[in-house]
Amino acid sequence: MGLNIEEKTFPNLGEDDFAPWREIPTTIISDELNRFGAMAAAIKPVRAGSAFVGEALTVQVIAADNAALHYAMTKAWPGAALVVDAGAFTDSAVWGGILHRVGVKQGIVGVVVDGAVRDLAELRGSSVPVYARGVVPAGPHKGWGGNINTPIQCGGCPVQPGDLVCGDDDGVVVVPRERMAALLPKCRVRIANEQKWEREIENGALTVDLLNLPPAEDF
Repeated sequence: MGLNIEEKTFPNLGEDDFAPWREIPTTIISDELNRFGAMAAAIKPVRAGSAFVGEALTVQVIAADNAALHYAMTKAWPGAALVVDAGAFTDSAVWGGILHRVGVKQGIVGVVVDGAVRDLAELRGSSVPVYARGVVPAGPHKGWGGNINTPIQCGGCPVQPGDLVCGDDDGVVVVPRERMAALLPKCRVRIANEQKWEREIENGALTVDLLNLPPAEDF
């Protein structure tokens, strides 16, 4: 089995790092990343009202094989968000109730799978949100290995180990770790601007004016 496990080379983010991002919608983050950073629309929460902020524990698996995920749980830490490149394959689930229980015990705060999951009722009842491309009863094989704590893609979005990962009802976005400090105040400014627009709309303003769009004939 070709299993590659890289050791973490970064200090863990803590509650002081996560807390301010819980106030920022994923839409705002994506806008301030110039519409980058958002995973594909197919990556959806399995339960409405889901939200999480965590630090990427990255895993790449062979389609329909979840051996690497069992080993990844030995490396999980409180505050980790498991982000899995499962090749967008949705005919076999690589994450389900048993692994999820282990992950919760290890302190993970969210699970994102570019592939399929199963045991939907149990996952929906968990306090740890799960996002996935699909749901299917069929389970995985074990034996083909994979990569843990390496750069991956998930839903078309590049993810580095230790990146900030945020999820809500709209989907999942990834903030490169080195951009966190500079991006947060920009997100807060955008929120304040949108709140101002909302007040102006209540007073009769139109979006063509708020956005300073040119006259239609000049567009």
